[in-house]
Amino acid sequence: MYRSLLECIIDLEKHGHLIRIQEEVDPRLEMAAIHRRVFAAGGPALLFERVKGSPFPAVSNLFGTLERARFIFRKTLPKVEMMMRMAAHPESALKNPLQTLKVLPAIVDLLPRKVRSAPVLKRRTRVSQLPQLQSWPADGGAFLTLPQVLTLDPDNPSLLKSNLGMYRVQISGNQYQPDEQIGLHYQIHRGIGVHHARALQRGEKLKVSIFLGGPPAHTLAAVMPLPEGMSELSFAGLLAGRRFRYLNYRGWIVSAEADFVILGTMEEELLPEGPFGDHLGYYSLAHDFPVLRVETVFHRPKAIFPFTVVGRPPQEDTIFGKLIHEITAPMIPKSLPGVKAVHAVDESGVHPLLLAIGSERYVPYEQRQPMELLTQAQAILGFGQLSLAKYLLIVAEEDDPQLNINDIQAFFRHLLSRIDLQRDLHFFTETTIDTLDYSGAKLNHGSKVVMAAAGKIKKELGYRLPQNLKLPPDFKNLKRIMPGVLALEAKAFTTYEQAQKEIRVLEEALPLSLADSFPLIVVADDSEFVGASLANFLWVTFTRSNPSHDIYGIGEFVEHKHWGCKGSLIIDARIKPHHAPPLQEDPAVEKRVDELAARGHSLHGVI
Repeated sequence: MYRSLLECIIDLEKHGHLIRIQEEVDPRLEMAAIHRRVFAAGGPALLFERVKGSPFPAVSNLFGTLERARFIFRKTLPKVEMMMRMAAHPESALKNPLQTLKVLPAIVDLLPRKVRSAPVLKRRTRVSQLPQLQSWPADGGAFLTLPQVLTLDPDNPSLLKSNLGMYRVQISGNQYQPDEQIGLHYQIHRGIGVHHARALQRGEKLKVSIFLGGPPAHTLAAVMPLPEGMSELSFAGLLAGRRFRYLNYRGWIVSAEADFVILGTMEEELLPEGPFGDHLGYYSLAHDFPVLRVETVFHRPKAIFPFTVVGRPPQEDTIFGKLIHEITAPMIPKSLPGVKAVHAVDESGVHPLLLAIGSERYVPYEQRQPMELLTQAQAILGFGQLSLAKYLLIVAEEDDPQLNINDIQAFFRHLLSRIDLQRDLHFFTETTIDTLDYSGAKLNHGSKVVMAAAGKIKKELGYRLPQNLKLPPDFKNLKRIMPGVLALEAKAFTTYEQAQKEIRVLEEALPLSLADSFPLIVVADDSEFVGASLANFLWVTFTRSNPSHDIYGIGEFVEHKHWGCKGSLIIDARIKPHHAPPLQEDPAVEKRVDELAARGHSLHGVI
């Protein structure tokens, strides 16, 4: 039960979970490159003692392994998980009263506690004195990557109705006035957006508090998809094992145990924010976003600056996702009746691809087909951040109760061997997608598709490349990705009009019977890359395609406004001209990281 970030760091170091980087390190690219290399090696948390251009040390990779994340919360996680199970199954509390008594003392931690003074208010600094973290070469400036952003509802400014979220914050670059303005990038379907809209309706400027550091539970609380009505501050207290300490400062809420607090108000104008190397593995480009006018910046004595690095998965936020899934899994059936499990696939960038296991209990006396599954699919696509998914693949538990939703290849085999491509694809066009996903026609706009499967196995999937398959001249390098899935290579994408002509030629060259063994075909720029790993297949296929524009089919048809195909489904996953560029590391920076791994330096034996 840590009272500060420093207490956590001391504990991790004591137990061999943290090392110190004693050499001076540049926050422009070097710190992020070190973090990525250490995370990839399954290495320890990192304390950067000498940050170039800043008086503050920095820490990263705190949650770099699931084992370390569980270690950090080892004293409180069992009670949190027990309370989640009780919330999902209230009847269990009556059956196990002794178990209920064990968690009763933790209930008091749900209530935030107001205090009179706080270490964080003892020192002042400027935004420019914080470590100016730039993670990728084309980033538009320096960013905060682990901020806890707190706002109150202008119509109901109760602390238990507040929103604590994690939104990236640009602290330098572009057109921002140094030390006076910072960019606040929040995506659609975020609580802060509701508060901002209400403040504008009232003709008021929204006050915003940004916390950095403090007990690690506060950081995790900012990214938790909590049940309706539960405050992030309550969850922060529960997971920390001590109530969230706060105080009021001139109308702002201040986290008493934070390392840094930035206080400001939303400006009326918008300014370009970005580019920023994001968790889909591409840059999110510069777009106009709200601007925060900085009033003051506080920090506690011996403050430590926390950060993470995002990029093509897996990264540290992958561990956040796994831990969150462990905590919230019991709530899925309660929140989404009939749904047994949902998996946001990290390798695809999380939101582009959801796998789900549901129930198919409608008209059991008839031949089974997706019916109830479609009701559940609509509920999933209307639930919180799951609504940002592009591809939702859902199957019936009754067909294989042992199916593991985390075994992605097994899930694909299950679905592809049962799906009826003439009947079981359902599109949502002209709708919202993740702000960070550039596969759509414009920012926030794209499409979705539900692929549902229920009933007996309809086809035996192919395990070997089909023989005597003649490809048109513009297509080559056929690869088997997994049973039932092929990839092939095409020339670079130019326009959708041209792509339709190219894919039409491919459809005419391939037989309808191919769908009996390979119902899914992916068209890519580099099929060798797509076939090199499951992760590559997932990343390329689902981040580089927009269902309404990029899904084709052999023998495709539209009947009564329903689209289907008689042969194989084709996904055009080539890079499009409007896509954001993929992330690439700087070779010179990587060389400097190599030097830190040499004998006598801090990373020797770590990477």
